[in-house]
Amino acid sequence: MDSLLRVEAAFGRRRGAPNDSRTLDLDLIAYGRTIIDAPGLTLPHPRAHERRFVMGPLAEIAAGWKHPWTGKTAEALATAASIGADASPMEDS
Repeated sequence: MDSLLRVEAAFGRRRGAPNDSRTLDLDLIAYGRTIIDAPGLTLPHPRAHERRFVMGPLAEIAAGWKHPWTGKTAEALATAASIGADASPMEDS
């Protein structure tokens, strides 16, 4: 987890209040079917399955991946997710 924080800092992220806007936010979404609930690390990410902007791209590269808690595939979770449903792909610059 510390390595993710170091990468964020190297790219200029400054941590403010929780849920503030940020220049970079790295989250570890899952590690296979591993389940961890420890201080500083929860896997899979506790809200990833609700977020289309997470499950949509995952479904594109691993549609059959199964969420360790729900047993649902990334494709099914992407279809059902409501948070970030209004997100659209970034245009190439």
